[in-house]
Amino acid sequence: MNSDDSFYISTPIFYVNDRPHIGHIYTATIADIVARRQRMIGREVFFLTGTDEHAAKVVDAASDRGLSTRAWADQNAGAFRKAFQDFGISNDDFIRTSEQRHIEFVEKVVSDLEATGDVYLGQYEGWYDVSQEEYVPESRAKEHEFCSPVTRKPLVRRAEENYFFRLSEYSKPMLELLERNPDFVKPEARKNEVIGRIKEGLADVPISRTGGGDWGVSFPGNPKHMIYVWIDALLNYASAIDLDRRRHYWPATVHLIAKDILWFHAVIWPSLLMAISKARGNEWLSVPNTVYAHSFWISEGQKMSKSLGNFIDLEQLHGYKERFGLDALRFFFATQGPLDTMDGDFSRSRFIEVYNSDLANTVGNSWNRIVNMTRRYCAGRLNRKVDGEGLGAELERIASKKPQDSLGVGYVSHGVEMIKAIDSYIQETQPFKLAKDASNSSQVEEILYRCAEAYRIASLYLWPALTEKMTEVWYRSGLLSYTEVLKNRGSGDLEQWTAWGGLSEGTELLEGPALFPRYSEE
Repeated sequence: MNSDDSFYISTPIFYVNDRPHIGHIYTATIADIVARRQRMIGREVFFLTGTDEHAAKVVDAASDRGLSTRAWADQNAGAFRKAFQDFGISNDDFIRTSEQRHIEFVEKVVSDLEATGDVYLGQYEGWYDVSQEEYVPESRAKEHEFCSPVTRKPLVRRAEENYFFRLSEYSKPMLELLERNPDFVKPEARKNEVIGRIKEGLADVPISRTGGGDWGVSFPGNPKHMIYVWIDALLNYASAIDLDRRRHYWPATVHLIAKDILWFHAVIWPSLLMAISKARGNEWLSVPNTVYAHSFWISEGQKMSKSLGNFIDLEQLHGYKERFGLDALRFFFATQGPLDTMDGDFSRSRFIEVYNSDLANTVGNSWNRIVNMTRRYCAGRLNRKVDGEGLGAELERIASKKPQDSLGVGYVSHGVEMIKAIDSYIQETQPFKLAKDASNSSQVEEILYRCAEAYRIASLYLWPALTEKMTEVWYRSGLLSYTEVLKNRGSGDLEQWTAWGGLSEGTELLEGPALFPRYSEE
């Protein structure tokens, strides 16, 4: 069972029918920021991502390119691995659904569910969403004018023999779960959406297909049936930790997903887990703590579309990274992204505005001022260690605030607010004026220590997003112990680290290039 000392976060596993784009990098980056913060707190973190490879459209995409399905899947899985490395994602495992460890786990689970009757063979006729590879209930098909609720492509009427999962048996247990654990689906509006759909009634869902080739997981004992991609994919969260050395991470703390796959993760997945636990008579596959569904990105005020030319692809993201730095992109994702129920607008003008305002003018400029004044007035050293009492009520108020989101990503903005309060303190105390009179040297030293120490604490809140630049701040402050602890995904002690007084008397602040040079299109 998951303990308070461990933390398991996952992204969805991503389809390999195309290359990574902003949606994939965004979800992985937010998960990475959460994972890094949890490691700083001192938890043992397991961070999972990977690729979903058994969809029929992967077979079609490979055929269109004259490649074998395996070659196409290998190519795109490799592209995801490389993209996550390029964008600083610190995942602990990368699972592919074509791996034997996953296939064997899926076969075992399906066999267990068939033995209890939660999976059975039957006949189905209904509306099928080819683009999403799922059947759509009659009521939802009508609601969406017989088009895919996700892609708007026309639904297809199908009749075939399938194996079914008895989802209808789990309406009451699901409602009880949502009442018992109000944080099971976040944000709140998503939970209300799920509850409303469950109350409409749950129907049994087909979990296998026939006639689609042999790319996928065969149904145990009946190889003419292939297990549908969605049940295969959901089981990755468990197959990745089906080892004695990893089972203590279960249940997952957070499944971070996009809103379009909420139903699978918030209803079908926990129902499957309840059925598996019943079949196996054990607890290690209990339901996750939270399914967190973020919204989508739009671009320049419009829905992203390749035909409109406003689709943010990997090349564009690399362009932002090269021009502004990886930290700037991660910061924009963390502070401007669609973490709640509203879609986020990725516009170049907004990106530059946020970069200059929050990173260049605030985070970078404040550090530059502190270092320059310390070197000018105190020979580069913090010669007088003092308490933080003189910083004033504003910084105290900000330090006591909690972020609004349940993931803790809001601590990044919290760090920026702290730095703004430091700048206000500098304007109030004006050490640059006091330093003109040598008799004020002690007072100047006290002010600069408080500024540097408050910045050190802010840097700890900022680091999960600004991993490169805050590490540079630590290096220039002689705080190499943080990087030593956190490298190779080590666990820290954030409570102790954010206690006042971490900078020793006599600490030298080193000069260096601007953390975030101001940007102009000119």
